[in-house]
Amino acid sequence: PAMPTPPLQTPAPDWQPTLRGDRITLRPVRSEDLEPLHEAASDPAIWAQHSEPGRHERAVFERFFAGLLRSGGGLVIFETATGRVIGSTRFYDWNPGDASVVIGYTHLERAHWGGVTNSEVKSLMLAHAFGVAGTVWFHVSHGNIRSQRALERIGARLDRQGVVLLDGVPHERMIYRIDRS
Repeated sequence: PAMPTPPLQTPAPDWQPTLRGDRITLRPVRSEDLEPLHEAASDPAIWAQHSEPGRHERAVFERFFAGLLRSGGGLVIFETATGRVIGSTRFYDWNPGDASVVIGYTHLERAHWGGVTNSEVKSLMLAHAFGVAGTVWFHVSHGNIRSQRALERIGARLDRQGVVLLDGVPHERMIYRIDRS
């Protein structure tokens, strides 16, 4: 009798690509990024609407950075023209069963708020994600109005409110989505 054909094994998606845009570049985070990333994140106003508003403090930021390194999807954001680090973001919670991934933990220096930087970051990440995913999710703190508005500007829609596990800890979040179409 003929041997059964084994199921096709597809490789895991690359959630730490290098992505280049007109103004910014994203690349995989490395341990030597701690200092420039902390410098870019040291303004308390960046974290004021986040669920962890003390993230500008060195010890708190080091925990955040360790999670960025561990995540398997951590990306450093820098200005293409200058090479200066201006923030970070990540892909996380890839679910091959429903072909979805989450984009989040994004922070940018205040000089890059309200302009084209966040839109370019998300555009590059969405284009990459939709190579394999059908849905991209975003988890946002209730009080983070700035991020909620930024997501709405790029076409994300509020799907629901719910509890999300972040580093194993349950957090109430606004859950936004964008579907590939």
